[in-house]
Amino acid sequence: MAIKVMVVDDSAFMRKVISDILKEDKDIEVPWIARNGLDALEKLKNVKPDVITLDVEMPIMDGITALKEIINKYNIPVVMLSSLTTEGAESTIKALEIGAIDFIPKPTNIFNLNKQDEKLTLIEKVKIASQVNKKSKIITTRNKLNNIYRPLTFSKNTESKYIIAIGTSTGGPKALQSVIPQIPANINGSIIVVQHMPEGFTKSLAARLDAMSDIKVKEATNGEKLQKGYCYIAPGNYHLTVQEDNGITILLNQNSAVSGHRPSVDVMMESVANIKSLKKIAVIMTGMGSDGANGIKKIYESGGYTIAQDEESSVVFGMPKAAINNGCINKVLPLSEISKEILNIMGV
Repeated sequence: MAIKVMVVDDSAFMRKVISDILKEDKDIEVPWIARNGLDALEKLKNVKPDVITLDVEMPIMDGITALKEIINKYNIPVVMLSSLTTEGAESTIKALEIGAIDFIPKPTNIFNLNKQDEKLTLIEKVKIASQVNKKSKIITTRNKLNNIYRPLTFSKNTESKYIIAIGTSTGGPKALQSVIPQIPANINGSIIVVQHMPEGFTKSLAARLDAMSDIKVKEATNGEKLQKGYCYIAPGNYHLTVQEDNGITILLNQNSAVSGHRPSVDVMMESVANIKSLKKIAVIMTGMGSDGANGIKKIYESGGYTIAQDEESSVVFGMPKAAINNGCINKVLPLSEISKEILNIMGV
């Protein structure tokens, strides 16, 4: 059965471009279009698309306002189209927080959408959105931290005892909001995260997580040393690795994509597996594909403790399932239990 899509954009030209691209795939139909959020909501009273593509910036009713209504009333998977600006990135992170499944950045030159790789990305993300687990319950409200951990006291030494590596993709930005803000500021460890996301958006993701968290969350920079109580997000379009060098140093590179991804979870986790001076915890969360399955196995084989998100709480179960099938996961947990398990393993 074909995937039925509603395309929502205030530009008639963009509506045609997006519709034509999607209809190139034999499995996709575009029976409905809408000029803005209000127009979309009126049409949704009578039709139910499988997926909606939704522009962020529109007159009369913008994409963020419409998204809230779509999620609350209709529970239809939404893929956002976002401008490549700081404001656009911030709006995109907000949309993912509200419940959008994924997004694609609008090219500065709109004709770039007709390039083959851009076409395939749009088609793939719509197809993934049509397959998501609509029953997954991602809770972003912070629990009271004192229900989870007991206060620790540390020396003035800023070096960590643990390194926690987290890999995620589709559904990940919202899932991270259920894990990172639950970590106490005085944790005796450092967290590194690969979230599949284009350049320009990871900085906004880090800023949003930082505002929600007691630990410091930042986009990673090349050559900086890991500090305890910090979470480092791999920048879009850069692989993140770590190495032992008078402490643990973050190294960024633009080597070839691995399994179609840069940053790659596998690349990050394989480097963590080589760390000898820290205890290791690795987590694979919601996402399409199998990135991270090989890397987390190496961490497991090196003596690290490994966690995978369960199917019920995953928006897309691809990445956790691949890791589980690799026979290298110590515990499979719902999203709401992951931060607690990390702290339990650390003896917190």
